[in-house]
Formats: sequence, structure tokens, C-alpha cells
Amino acid sequence: MPGQRAGAGRDVFIEVVTLGTYAKVTAIDSATGTEVSVTCPANAPRASMDAAALNKLEYVLKKNAGG
Repeated sequence: MPGQRAGAGRDVFIEVVTLGTYAKVTAIDSATGTEVSVTCPANAPRASMDAAALNKLEYVLKKNAGG
């Protein structure tokens, strides 16, 4: 889902790949190229999958910024 925002007006690209009963959700920050992945049940709501990936991305961006 390209064009999602994750704090500070950043664009985030989200990719979901489903393999059997699991889904791998990848979020990429367009400004820094930082990429994170989470796994979720394939039948989880899409909004929950996106939120999990965005939360992890925000955590990693803060960690990399020294905060």
C-alpha cells in the first residue's frame, strides 16, 4: 500500500506476501530506505498487519536516530 504516512510526513511502502497460513509484511521508509518485516497470521485483518509493520518501522527509525 504505497503512500502511507508514518510520522513526520514520511511515505512508507507496504508489501504483503502470503505463504500458507502466514503473511510476511514488509514496510519500507522511502526517505531512508529502512526496511522492516513482521509475520502475521494470513487471516489477520489487513489494517492490523499494516499497523504492526508501521509500529516496528517507527521503532527502528527512532532507534537508528539515537532515541
